[in-house]
Amino acid sequence: MSLRRVLALPGWAEHVRLLAGAAGLDRPLTTVQATLDASHLPAAEELTVVARPVAGTDWQIDALLRRCADAGATGVLLPGTEPLTASRLLAERLGVPLLGTGAPPLDLLVEARLWLAAPELDRAGLLLATHRALGDRLRPPEEVVAVLRRLLRSPVAVLDDRGAPLAGDVDGRVRLDEPVPQRAELDDGVLLAHPVLLQRPAMWLAVELRGTEAARADVVPPALAVAAGALQRWLLANRLELERDARSRTALLGDLLRLDTEPGADLRRRVADAGWRLGGWHVGLHIGVPAAVDTVARTQEVVRALRAGDVDAVVVEHGDGWTGWVTFDHEPTAERVRALASRLQAVHRALRLGTHMGVGRPHPRPEGLAATVAEANDAARLAATRPETGHFLHVDQLGMAQLLLEWTRTDTFEPAVRALVAPLRPAPGDLVRTLAAYLDAESSIAETATVLGVHRNTVAARVARIEQLLGVDLSRPDERLALHLASRAVILSDP
Repeated sequence: MSLRRVLALPGWAEHVRLLAGAAGLDRPLTTVQATLDASHLPAAEELTVVARPVAGTDWQIDALLRRCADAGATGVLLPGTEPLTASRLLAERLGVPLLGTGAPPLDLLVEARLWLAAPELDRAGLLLATHRALGDRLRPPEEVVAVLRRLLRSPVAVLDDRGAPLAGDVDGRVRLDEPVPQRAELDDGVLLAHPVLLQRPAMWLAVELRGTEAARADVVPPALAVAAGALQRWLLANRLELERDARSRTALLGDLLRLDTEPGADLRRRVADAGWRLGGWHVGLHIGVPAAVDTVARTQEVVRALRAGDVDAVVVEHGDGWTGWVTFDHEPTAERVRALASRLQAVHRALRLGTHMGVGRPHPRPEGLAATVAEANDAARLAATRPETGHFLHVDQLGMAQLLLEWTRTDTFEPAVRALVAPLRPAPGDLVRTLAAYLDAESSIAETATVLGVHRNTVAARVARIEQLLGVDLSRPDERLALHLASRAVILSDP
């Protein structure tokens, strides 16, 4: 037990100032004693609380400080006016903490004695205060951060599962791969973190305790656990609402994509309720993600990224990611469509979710929405296998490839192409992907080597091996076309 720990108690942290003698804050403390004036004889490991302002000159304070130093006392708390500079300098030289307060000193004495008698009372008090402050009402992360910041008098943050702040701010780093309560030493304090668990950490609650607050690090974890439980309740309720909204949006999109006549009154009403537009010209987009990505939870992140990229789009959870579209009042010019595609590509790069994105062409009216969305899905499927384009494709970039993609969906195509490239599968060097990259690069050895990240001599040797195993001449256009389609289809269908 030390004076530093007492200064972290709620009443002391709010009303007591350290005037001098910071070097002695870690002196041991066993008792807190009140005195009416500065003539008191302090005992070892005692904090002397002067109950009344010291009358007369500061020599009485100086004498008390010297008696504390001689007896091995812990420090002195003075009420009222602050002592002269000379007394502060003496406290610094002696290493005796000199404290000041404007609050009733006996109230502080009682709080310190209670803590000395039962240190667990501070933990219990903070735990109870956290329960009362958070209550039974669902509170979003911003409110939880505000409550804890007030109770702990320290920086607090709610982090997402990648460590980015959702509310508040902290400087320390949480070990995201360890889903357990954590403690990390900082240069001038302690970082505490608690996971907010669903199936895996969906959020982290973190607090930085610095200065005298760091002495309270053993008290804070139970309060963090209570706050994490409040966040978990909010997450579950919010998740139910998000999933309900996602199912509604997905069902409405499905009805629109199946539309082959003029939409009826009920469908038009549902579209209006969702804030969507059926008139005008639509440009579809599809963002695909790996199966591990929770599309429902990430929808708002995608919406924010689109808004930040100056893209006003409808976004719906659909298929392996999100389907969306941008609506223009009138037929957009080629230049406007290219500008939109450029902004979408910038959004795609900013998302960093392992995404692949496709963009369709402009089509008018409700029936055009299904057409542009289908084009965007086709482009996204191709983009998934094209690292050389940054996994982003606009249908205008595809040309004949989009028509050929439709053929690759037939029941007879995939077995045929798998048989065609079968000799390459057991061979070392990932020859199927090498073949696809080589044909994408229009037979450029150097460009293929750059895409694959290998030496150009390696590429040349692999191409020669491919020709040998398949018995083909890759300089012949018809064989190139067949193998290009075959390699792309096999890569696309492989997990």
